[in-house]
Amino acid sequence: MDDLSVKTGKRVVVLGAGSAGTMMVNKLRSRLPEEWQVVAVDRDDAHMYQPGFLFIPVGMYKPARVVRSRKKYLLPGIDYVESPIEKVVAAENKVYLENGLVIEYDYLLVATGTQIRPDLTEGMGSGALWFKKVFEFYTYEGAVALRQALQDFEGGKVVVHVTDMPIKCPVAPLELAFLLDDYFRKRRIRHKVDITFATPLDGAFTKPVASHELGSLLDDRAIRLRPDFAIERIDNDAQELVAYDGVRIPFDLCITTPLNTGQDYVFASDIGDESGFVPVDKHTLQSTELPNVFAVGDATNLPTSKAGAVAHFSSEKLIENMLGLMLEGKEPAERFDGHANCFVESGRGQALLLDFNYDTQPLTGTYPFRRIGPMKLLGRSRFNHMGKLAFEKMYWGLLMRNKTIPLPADMQLAGKKWED
Repeated sequence: MDDLSVKTGKRVVVLGAGSAGTMMVNKLRSRLPEEWQVVAVDRDDAHMYQPGFLFIPVGMYKPARVVRSRKKYLLPGIDYVESPIEKVVAAENKVYLENGLVIEYDYLLVATGTQIRPDLTEGMGSGALWFKKVFEFYTYEGAVALRQALQDFEGGKVVVHVTDMPIKCPVAPLELAFLLDDYFRKRRIRHKVDITFATPLDGAFTKPVASHELGSLLDDRAIRLRPDFAIERIDNDAQELVAYDGVRIPFDLCITTPLNTGQDYVFASDIGDESGFVPVDKHTLQSTELPNVFAVGDATNLPTSKAGAVAHFSSEKLIENMLGLMLEGKEPAERFDGHANCFVESGRGQALLLDFNYDTQPLTGTYPFRRIGPMKLLGRSRFNHMGKLAFEKMYWGLLMRNKTIPLPADMQLAGKKWED
């Protein structure tokens, strides 16, 4: 690694070497001339396959399966710096790291995702029941701790809870509820377990057709739905979730999704909003305030799901916008349409698939092709489940190695059915 405290040429700095950051830093290095220095920064060398966190608690994945080296997936010629970030001072075009290094940049890409903040809800992260009877599964540590708690659980009231939106992978709490139904059935104690799904939304999901389909599946699995539940605090003594309107939900085991915010360094910088996310043009992913700053993945304020598919599809547009500006001074012209898709595990060896964008809600039908699919949209199938499991190999073998998945970045209408 060169001395990054001195800037001797053109330099682009990518903050974050997870899913979005690795995809983008590899794209930049492979397409920029040699005189450009490409720098990636992250706090450690542990690249987590975050979709796998869902499978750890219910015993489908062993914990070690989701962790690999970040550096292993970075192309040669990328300078990797391992340190937490202190702040970005955009007025100076500088990144300050906790190890004392200051990195000056010509262009900056923020890809540091979200963090969970259980400390922002009274009685959650600071409560006596945290990691005893109240758990989360959005971190490696949380997923592993929940795995043990479920193994020890013999019956009672289980609440799967969402604090507020936005959250990383909005369907993950629903998926966990379905997998828990399956998990307890396989252990032959489902009749001893009452499962409730509590959400601040007015239904199971955000969009009407998807909310109806997923809500019906909750009914089918005898999982109670508690919509419009706006949590105020957790009463640790009574073992209850307490809403602002006074409604209480008792639990023997609570699996919550805490508030999601941007990273701490973003709050300390001059690049983010009040939630710690980077405001960007939703089509070009360029900062709305800083022309030489871009953001991708969960670190943005994009009005769509914080999901890996969004990072993947948007990166195809973002790389063209960044290269055009960096090499030719062209204003960003490629437009991301908000395309997202995700598999929804429904248990019993099946899954559903959602496909949508900024303007089109998840609909029924087939994906990616009309009639032949082969995947069903908003319909349970074994093929969808196998597709979700197969994505792990595509993630490590293609996306993280700068190879292409042959799916269009823009959402296609072929195969979709329009419904009231």
